[in-house]
Amino acid sequence: MTEQPKFTTGHLLALVTIVIRGTTFISTKILLIDFAPIEILFYRFLIGYVVLLLIYSRPIRTASFKEELLFIGAGLCGVTLYFLFENIALVYTLASNVGVIVSIAPFVTAVIAHFLLEEEKLNATFIAGFLMALTGIVLIGLNGSLLLKLNPVGDLLALLATVVWGFYSVLMKKISALKVHTIGATRKVFFYGLIGMMPVVLMTEFHFELDRFGNITNLTNLLFLGLGASAMCFVSWNRAVAILGAVKTSIYIYIVPVITVAASALILNEKLTLATLAGTCLTLAGSYLSERKPKSDFQRQE
Repeated sequence: MTEQPKFTTGHLLALVTIVIRGTTFISTKILLIDFAPIEILFYRFLIGYVVLLLIYSRPIRTASFKEELLFIGAGLCGVTLYFLFENIALVYTLASNVGVIVSIAPFVTAVIAHFLLEEEKLNATFIAGFLMALTGIVLIGLNGSLLLKLNPVGDLLALLATVVWGFYSVLMKKISALKVHTIGATRKVFFYGLIGMMPVVLMTEFHFELDRFGNITNLTNLLFLGLGASAMCFVSWNRAVAILGAVKTSIYIYIVPVITVAASALILNEKLTLATLAGTCLTLAGSYLSERKPKSDFQRQE
């Protein structure tokens, strides 16, 4: 594949992933009626792991323990901690609010990558786009009320989620440099993520009642989270990171609140306001601006 089609494929993968990602908050919020946060997390990634194992069962071998630590770290950051923080945050605040907060992940990723990845550098265009998108995010968070009504606990957990996601993105960039199979690598990350959940599962009142799966709403949302948002989206996201880089791919997270707010309005009947619509436009414009690079810089890096 030549460079330009490969570049375009990376953007399409990131966009599709984020469209699905933006609706996961709604599914999780619905499941929280009958499931605890850790239960949703465990069942979701167990389904995802089994699917990936069926698709690609060959083991992913590493050359050293240092390389194995990359997968362990990615599993703990991108699966266990990120989604545990996010799921618990959804207990205390609205789905749209969590979507707004996690949208600052590109900035956090950029800062982390700036220090850990030599090829990932900050630039004035990125900062300008971030500020524009951040303005849009604030307007969406206000949701027409002129006050950002976020529960402190949910706010803190969502912010912590963005930090661990930043480390996950950088770790996946390093893993992609190992030239391992994308699905196999994702499955390995899921494995360590599931292992990382075990202490929480053992220390909490984890319920295995199967009658909850007889509810078509619960089953549909769990399958959506496990098959689409986990198995498929992790593979597509990791591939996008490998093509575009951690910072450029994470810029797409800006679109998450736009999708989440729209989905919340359609599914949860949340009211759309002028502030929400204005924030949507600013978020999209900021995402586009942050992604742009001068032509010479594009040719040098891509």
